[in-house]
Amino acid sequence: MSDLEIETFRKNITYKASTPVVCPICGHEFYQEKMQTGGGRLIAGEITDTLHRRYKPSQKFGAIYPLAYAIVVCPGCYFASNPSDFLKIPLEQVDIIKGNTQKRIELANKLIGEVVDFSRYRTAESGAVSFVLAMECYDYYNKKFTPVIKQAICAIRAAYLFEDLNITRPGLYFDYLSTMFYRKAFFFYKYSLELNQNKVQVMENLKVLGPDLDKDYGYDGVTYLIATLSYLHGETENTEQRLKDLDESKLLYGKLFGMGKSNVNKPKEILDKSKDFYDKINKDIDSLNGKS
Repeated sequence: MSDLEIETFRKNITYKASTPVVCPICGHEFYQEKMQTGGGRLIAGEITDTLHRRYKPSQKFGAIYPLAYAIVVCPGCYFASNPSDFLKIPLEQVDIIKGNTQKRIELANKLIGEVVDFSRYRTAESGAVSFVLAMECYDYYNKKFTPVIKQAICAIRAAYLFEDLNITRPGLYFDYLSTMFYRKAFFFYKYSLELNQNKVQVMENLKVLGPDLDKDYGYDGVTYLIATLSYLHGETENTEQRLKDLDESKLLYGKLFGMGKSNVNKPKEILDKSKDFYDKINKDIDSLNGKS
Protein backbone atom coordinates (compact mmCIF):
# COMPACT_ATOMS: atom_id res chain seq x y z
CA MET A 1 0.00 0.00 0.00
CA SER A 2 1.45 3.34 -1.06
CA ASP A 3 1.67 6.47 1.09
CA LEU A 4 -0.96 8.07 -1.12
CA GLU A 5 -3.41 5.23 -0.50
CA ILE A 6 -2.85 5.48 3.26
CA GLU A 7 -3.62 9.19 3.16
CA THR A 8 -6.90 8.84 1.28
CA PHE A 9 -8.72 6.87 3.96
CA ARG A 10 -8.43 5.95 7.65
CA LYS A 11 -7.61 2.31 8.21
CA ASN A 12 -10.39 0.40 10.03
CA ILE A 13 -12.63 3.48 9.95
CA THR A 14 -13.10 4.41 6.28
CA TYR A 15 -12.48 2.90 2.87
CA LYS A 16 -12.27 4.02 -0.74
CA ALA A 17 -15.24 3.34 -2.99
CA SER A 18 -14.47 0.76 -5.67
CA THR A 19 -15.88 2.89 -8.50
CA PRO A 20 -14.33 6.27 -9.34
CA VAL A 21 -16.31 9.48 -9.66
CA VAL A 22 -15.66 11.80 -12.59
CA CYS A 23 -16.31 15.43 -11.75
CA PRO A 24 -18.91 16.93 -14.12
CA ILE A 25 -17.21 20.32 -13.83
CA CYS A 26 -13.49 19.71 -14.40
CA GLY A 27 -13.30 16.02 -15.36
CA HIS A 28 -11.10 15.09 -12.40
CA GLU A 29 -11.38 11.38 -11.47
CA PHE A 30 -11.36 10.47 -7.79
CA TYR A 31 -12.56 7.87 -5.32
CA GLN A 32 -15.05 8.84 -2.63
CA GLU A 33 -14.12 8.02 0.97
CA LYS A 34 -16.84 6.15 2.84
CA MET A 35 -17.24 5.18 6.47
CA GLN A 36 -17.21 1.61 7.69
CA THR A 37 -20.09 0.67 9.97
CA GLY A 38 -20.49 -1.58 12.99
CA GLY A 39 -17.76 -3.00 15.19
CA GLY A 40 -18.26 -0.47 17.95
CA ARG A 41 -16.97 2.40 15.86
CA LEU A 42 -19.75 4.76 16.92
CA ILE A 43 -20.80 5.25 20.53
CA ALA A 44 -23.91 7.41 20.57
CA GLY A 45 -23.91 10.34 22.94
CA GLU A 46 -26.36 13.17 23.52
CA ILE A 47 -28.74 14.82 21.08
CA THR A 48 -28.29 18.56 21.36
CA ASP A 49 -31.04 21.17 21.38
CA THR A 50 -30.38 21.68 17.66
CA LEU A 51 -30.89 17.93 17.01
CA HIS A 52 -27.22 17.08 16.51
CA ARG A 53 -26.18 13.59 17.55
CA ARG A 54 -22.79 13.60 19.20
CA TYR A 55 -20.60 10.50 19.41
CA LYS A 56 -18.20 9.56 22.17
CA PRO A 57 -14.62 8.63 21.21
CA SER A 58 -13.98 4.91 21.55
CA GLN A 59 -10.80 3.51 23.02
CA LYS A 60 -10.12 1.50 19.86
CA PHE A 61 -11.06 3.97 17.11
CA GLY A 62 -10.90 7.40 18.74
CA ALA A 63 -13.14 10.27 17.67
CA ILE A 64 -15.25 9.70 14.54
CA TYR A 65 -17.45 12.29 12.81
CA PRO A 66 -19.92 10.53 10.47
CA LEU A 67 -21.08 13.84 9.01
CA ALA A 68 -17.62 14.46 7.57
CA TYR A 69 -18.20 11.87 4.83
CA ALA A 70 -21.70 12.91 3.71
CA ILE A 71 -20.74 15.36 0.93
CA VAL A 72 -18.94 14.58 -2.32
CA VAL A 73 -16.20 17.13 -3.08
CA CYS A 74 -14.06 17.15 -6.19
CA PRO A 75 -10.41 17.45 -5.08
CA GLY A 76 -9.64 19.27 -8.31
CA CYS A 77 -12.17 22.11 -8.46
CA TYR A 78 -13.91 21.85 -5.05
CA PHE A 79 -17.35 21.43 -6.60
CA ALA A 80 -19.51 19.83 -3.89
CA SER A 81 -23.00 18.44 -3.36
CA ASN A 82 -24.94 15.52 -1.95
CA PRO A 83 -23.98 12.23 -3.67
CA SER A 84 -27.38 11.97 -5.41
CA ASP A 85 -26.97 15.40 -7.03
CA PHE A 86 -23.27 15.46 -7.85
CA LEU A 87 -23.52 14.20 -11.44
CA LYS A 88 -26.80 16.02 -12.17
CA ILE A 89 -25.68 19.64 -12.24
CA PRO A 90 -27.49 21.47 -15.09
CA LEU A 91 -25.18 21.69 -18.11
CA GLU A 92 -25.71 25.43 -18.52
CA GLN A 93 -24.07 25.98 -15.14
CA VAL A 94 -20.88 23.98 -15.74
CA ASP A 95 -18.76 26.78 -17.22
CA ILE A 96 -19.88 29.24 -14.55
CA ILE A 97 -19.00 26.82 -11.76
CA LYS A 98 -15.66 26.02 -13.38
CA GLY A 99 -14.89 29.72 -13.61
CA ASN A 100 -15.44 30.12 -9.86
CA THR A 101 -13.05 27.32 -8.89
CA GLN A 102 -10.43 29.59 -7.32
CA LYS A 103 -13.08 31.35 -5.22
CA ARG A 104 -14.19 28.00 -3.77
CA ILE A 105 -10.60 26.97 -2.98
CA GLU A 106 -9.89 30.31 -1.30
CA LEU A 107 -13.13 30.06 0.71
CA ALA A 108 -12.22 26.56 1.92
CA ASN A 109 -8.73 27.58 3.02
CA LYS A 110 -9.92 30.81 4.64
CA LEU A 111 -12.50 29.03 6.79
CA ILE A 112 -9.94 26.76 8.43
CA GLY A 113 -6.94 29.06 8.22
CA GLU A 114 -4.90 26.41 6.43
CA VAL A 115 -4.88 24.48 3.16
CA VAL A 116 -7.81 22.08 2.87
CA ASP A 117 -6.87 19.06 0.74
CA PHE A 118 -9.81 16.95 -0.42
CA SER A 119 -7.51 14.35 -1.97
CA ARG A 120 -6.66 13.25 1.58
CA TYR A 121 -8.88 11.49 4.11
CA ARG A 122 -11.64 13.57 5.67
CA THR A 123 -11.28 15.27 9.02
CA ALA A 124 -13.82 17.20 11.07
CA GLU A 125 -12.31 20.36 9.60
CA SER A 126 -12.55 19.32 5.95
CA GLY A 127 -15.95 17.79 6.66
CA ALA A 128 -17.25 21.13 7.94
CA VAL A 129 -15.81 22.88 4.89
CA SER A 130 -17.44 20.34 2.57
CA PHE A 131 -20.89 21.43 3.76
CA VAL A 132 -20.04 25.09 3.24
CA LEU A 133 -18.89 24.34 -0.31
CA ALA A 134 -22.06 22.34 -1.00
CA MET A 135 -24.19 25.15 0.43
CA GLU A 136 -22.53 27.52 -2.04
CA CYS A 137 -22.78 25.11 -4.97
CA TYR A 138 -26.52 24.54 -4.51
CA ASP A 139 -26.98 28.10 -5.77
CA TYR A 140 -26.38 26.60 -9.23
CA TYR A 141 -29.14 23.97 -9.01
CA ASN A 142 -32.64 24.77 -10.25
CA LYS A 143 -35.81 24.46 -8.20
CA LYS A 144 -36.55 20.86 -9.15
CA PHE A 145 -33.62 19.88 -6.90
CA THR A 146 -35.18 21.75 -3.92
CA PRO A 147 -31.82 23.48 -3.32
CA VAL A 148 -32.89 25.82 -0.50
CA ILE A 149 -33.80 23.13 2.03
CA LYS A 150 -30.58 21.33 1.08
CA GLN A 151 -28.68 24.56 1.76
CA ALA A 152 -30.37 24.71 5.16
CA ILE A 153 -29.28 21.16 5.95
CA CYS A 154 -25.73 21.86 4.73
CA ALA A 155 -25.54 25.03 6.84
CA ILE A 156 -26.69 23.36 10.04
CA ARG A 157 -24.36 20.39 9.51
CA ALA A 158 -21.45 22.77 9.03
CA ALA A 159 -22.51 24.44 12.29
CA TYR A 160 -22.59 21.03 14.01
CA LEU A 161 -19.04 20.18 12.98
CA PHE A 162 -17.64 23.62 13.81
CA GLU A 163 -19.36 23.30 17.20
CA ASP A 164 -17.73 19.89 17.73
CA LEU A 165 -14.36 21.34 16.73
CA ASN A 166 -14.75 24.11 19.27
CA ILE A 167 -15.12 21.47 21.98
CA THR A 168 -11.93 19.64 21.00
CA ARG A 169 -9.94 22.69 19.84
CA PRO A 170 -11.24 25.72 21.75
CA GLY A 171 -9.97 29.23 21.18
CA LEU A 172 -9.62 28.91 17.39
CA TYR A 173 -12.79 30.84 16.38
CA PHE A 174 -14.74 27.65 15.61
CA ASP A 175 -17.43 28.93 17.99
CA TYR A 176 -17.80 32.01 15.79
CA LEU A 177 -18.10 29.86 12.66
CA SER A 178 -20.65 27.61 14.33
CA THR A 179 -22.82 30.57 15.29
CA MET A 180 -22.49 32.05 11.80
CA PHE A 181 -23.69 28.86 10.13
CA TYR A 182 -26.50 28.33 12.61
CA ARG A 183 -27.73 31.77 11.56
CA LYS A 184 -27.38 30.90 7.89
CA ALA A 185 -29.32 27.69 8.58
CA PHE A 186 -32.08 29.73 10.24
CA PHE A 187 -32.34 31.93 7.13
CA PHE A 188 -32.47 28.95 4.75
CA TYR A 189 -34.94 26.98 6.89
CA LYS A 190 -37.34 29.94 7.04
CA TYR A 191 -36.99 30.55 3.32
CA SER A 192 -37.48 26.85 2.51
CA LEU A 193 -40.68 26.82 4.58
CA GLU A 194 -41.98 29.83 2.63
CA LEU A 195 -41.12 28.17 -0.70
CA ASN A 196 -42.75 24.94 0.45
CA GLN A 197 -45.96 26.70 1.47
CA ASN A 198 -46.08 28.44 -1.93
CA LYS A 199 -45.45 25.10 -3.72
CA VAL A 200 -42.29 26.50 -5.33
CA GLN A 201 -39.86 24.00 -3.78
CA VAL A 202 -41.79 21.22 -2.07
CA MET A 203 -39.57 19.74 0.62
CA GLU A 204 -41.87 16.79 1.28
CA ASN A 205 -40.59 15.36 -2.02
CA LEU A 206 -37.22 14.72 -0.37
CA LYS A 207 -36.64 11.28 1.10
CA VAL A 208 -34.65 12.64 4.04
CA LEU A 209 -34.87 16.02 5.78
CA GLY A 210 -32.35 15.33 8.54
CA PRO A 211 -31.01 17.44 10.04
CA ASP A 212 -28.36 14.93 11.21
CA LEU A 213 -27.61 11.46 9.86
CA ASP A 214 -28.84 9.18 12.64
CA LYS A 215 -32.53 10.13 12.58
CA ASP A 216 -34.84 11.87 10.14
CA TYR A 217 -37.22 14.24 11.94
CA GLY A 218 -38.96 15.22 8.73
CA TYR A 219 -41.17 18.30 8.53
CA ASP A 220 -41.49 18.36 12.34
CA GLY A 221 -37.72 18.79 12.53
CA VAL A 222 -37.84 21.75 10.15
CA THR A 223 -40.57 23.42 12.23
CA TYR A 224 -38.70 22.75 15.46
CA LEU A 225 -35.40 24.07 14.11
CA ILE A 226 -36.92 27.31 12.83
CA ALA A 227 -38.28 27.97 16.33
CA THR A 228 -35.09 26.86 18.10
CA LEU A 229 -32.62 28.66 15.86
CA SER A 230 -34.69 31.81 16.22
CA TYR A 231 -34.59 31.46 20.00
CA LEU A 232 -30.89 30.59 20.25
CA HIS A 233 -29.43 32.65 17.41
CA GLY A 234 -32.02 35.26 16.49
CA GLU A 235 -32.37 38.96 17.26
CA THR A 236 -31.46 39.98 20.82
CA GLU A 237 -30.67 43.70 20.66
CA ASN A 238 -34.06 44.98 19.45
CA THR A 239 -36.60 44.21 22.19
CA GLU A 240 -39.64 44.73 19.97
CA GLN A 241 -38.30 42.36 17.32
CA ARG A 242 -37.19 39.88 19.97
CA LEU A 243 -40.69 39.76 21.43
CA LYS A 244 -42.15 39.22 17.98
CA ASP A 245 -39.69 36.39 17.28
CA LEU A 246 -40.41 34.79 20.67
CA ASP A 247 -44.14 34.84 19.96
CA GLU A 248 -43.54 33.16 16.58
CA SER A 249 -41.32 30.49 18.14
CA LYS A 250 -43.84 29.92 20.90
CA LEU A 251 -46.54 29.37 18.30
CA LEU A 252 -44.40 26.84 16.42
CA TYR A 253 -43.54 24.93 19.60
CA GLY A 254 -47.20 24.91 20.58
CA LYS A 255 -48.13 23.37 17.24
CA LEU A 256 -45.53 20.66 17.72
CA PHE A 257 -46.65 19.41 21.12
CA GLY A 258 -50.34 20.24 20.64
CA MET A 259 -50.59 22.78 23.44
CA GLY A 260 -50.30 20.03 26.06
CA LYS A 261 -52.31 17.38 24.23
CA SER A 262 -50.76 13.96 23.73
CA ASN A 263 -49.39 13.41 20.24
CA VAL A 264 -47.92 9.96 19.67
CA ASN A 265 -46.95 10.82 16.09
CA LYS A 266 -44.30 13.35 17.11
CA PRO A 267 -40.70 12.30 17.93
CA LYS A 268 -40.15 12.24 21.70
CA GLU A 269 -37.01 14.36 21.46
CA ILE A 270 -38.90 17.12 19.68
CA LEU A 271 -41.89 16.95 22.03
CA ASP A 272 -39.77 17.16 25.18
CA LYS A 273 -37.48 19.90 23.89
CA SER A 274 -40.39 21.91 22.48
CA LYS A 275 -42.13 21.91 25.86
CA ASP A 276 -38.93 23.03 27.59
CA PHE A 277 -38.37 25.87 25.15
CA TYR A 278 -42.03 26.89 25.36
CA ASP A 279 -41.64 27.38 29.12
CA LYS A 280 -38.37 29.28 28.67
CA ILE A 281 -39.99 31.60 26.15
CA ASN A 282 -42.85 32.42 28.51
CA LYS A 283 -40.32 33.43 31.15
CA ASP A 284 -38.31 35.49 28.65
CA ILE A 285 -41.44 37.29 27.44
CA ASP A 286 -42.39 38.15 31.01
CA SER A 287 -38.88 39.41 31.68
CA LEU A 288 -38.79 41.58 28.55
CA ASN A 289 -42.21 42.99 29.44
CA GLY A 290 -40.95 43.93 32.90
CA LYS A 291 -42.86 41.25 34.76
CA SER A 292 -41.25 39.30 37.59
